[in-house]
Amino acid sequence: MMAPISEKISDTGVTPKNKDEPDNKENLWAAILSEVQSRGNTKLPTTKSVLVLGENESGKTTLIAKLQGVEDPKKGSGLEYAYIDVRDEYRDDNTRLRVWVLDGDPEHSHLLEFALNEETFPDTMIMFSVSMTSPWAMLDQLQNWATILQDHIDKLNLSADFIQERKQSVLKRWQEYIEPGDELEASSPMRHSTRTLEDDLLDEELPLGEGTLTRNLGLDMVVVVTKTDYMGTLEKDMDYRDEHFDFIQQWIRRFCLQYGAALFYTSVKEDKNCDLLYKYLVHRIYHLPFRTPALVVEKDAVLIPSGWDNMKKISILYENMQSMKPDDYYTDVISRPQTRKPITRETEIHAEDEQQFLIKQQQLLQQGGTPSAPLGMTRQESPMRTPTSSKTSDRRTSATPGSQGSPKKMDGAKVGAAAGGEGVLANFFNSLLHKKTGSPSPGMDKAAVRSDAAAELDRLTRNKKPPSPTGSPDSSANSSLEQPPSSTDC
Repeated sequence: MMAPISEKISDTGVTPKNKDEPDNKENLWAAILSEVQSRGNTKLPTTKSVLVLGENESGKTTLIAKLQGVEDPKKGSGLEYAYIDVRDEYRDDNTRLRVWVLDGDPEHSHLLEFALNEETFPDTMIMFSVSMTSPWAMLDQLQNWATILQDHIDKLNLSADFIQERKQSVLKRWQEYIEPGDELEASSPMRHSTRTLEDDLLDEELPLGEGTLTRNLGLDMVVVVTKTDYMGTLEKDMDYRDEHFDFIQQWIRRFCLQYGAALFYTSVKEDKNCDLLYKYLVHRIYHLPFRTPALVVEKDAVLIPSGWDNMKKISILYENMQSMKPDDYYTDVISRPQTRKPITRETEIHAEDEQQFLIKQQQLLQQGGTPSAPLGMTRQESPMRTPTSSKTSDRRTSATPGSQGSPKKMDGAKVGAAAGGEGVLANFFNSLLHKKTGSPSPGMDKAAVRSDAAAELDRLTRNKKPPSPTGSPDSSANSSLEQPPSSTDC
């Protein structure tokens, strides 16, 4: 007996196909929605932020401006806010990384609640900033700001389970660090095939190295040493050597080990490590690739990712330390320079007018003689240069006591009565006369002594007195008195 037609159709599979068609369409839409949802989850988050802590003048604002691509940074006060544009070239996506910059004055630490609170804690990365312009203070500054941060975290309403979870996350990322170039070896099938369950358990229980994550705050951190171009000035002006910079670096790396922080030496002026710092930030925050290994060769461009360092690698720096020990107290080796007294500018002295100076000297010598010219008289108005009708009055005004009158009239009585500059000048002349001629003997002629004294005084007067300018009234007057009138004048 033949089967019914309906059964034959069913055997061909046509009927089931018609029944499954709506289900296939529904599965297709579900697959599309699932793919869209998965793509949406891979987009860069918009809640991430960086909190920058450091002293004033440590280069915080300038560094953030460099990461933003801004050439003219504007410095604020209190708690500054900025953002950095982040773009993911692989997924063709972009977002904004929020940046909070706290003022260097510890009195503003209460503003931390706006940047780091219970809601933003999981999405916040900490950046400590210290400057190479004051290397003697860097370690104290790092420890001070770490203490301020710890005190602020203790005040937050965070559960113990949440803090422990955050610490485990930091620990896991530290242990999972892989040197760029070794990730292929770590993910190779051969390596995974040879691993056993015991190896996996050993990795999870592997103890941390000496001094590593002893102060785990549950936050991702990076320490940035700015203005490393100042190292040349330290070498030149303060006699810093390579061993000093190695001593500084090993102490900062110890600090980074304690908190699980990365370390960057940067210079905005010379554009060193600024681009690498940006790439590292987006790598840690958005999990974008970062393929630069640790850099420890150049002393002013150090780069140490979180998870790479340990005390064994730090001890390599000890080999270069000759005049110091690694465990020496930091400020005993890197001491603060003595404070120099502020340089006071010397008071600018304006030279007095030549004629006014000469007039004052003339008044001191004359002491009550004929009045001198006004003090405000200029060089052109001086009676030594302005011809007048009375030559006798010019001579009396301009002549000095040393050249006026006859030297023979200087006897002991006049010298004793003289005071001020005239008496000193007379004593000086008399000392020269006695030094030259000596005391006269009883049999010596007094007229000869006076004649010798007059000749000596005339010689001294001619040597000490500068020649009168050509055409001055004094010279013309003397010439008119000494020379007889010519026939043409008559």
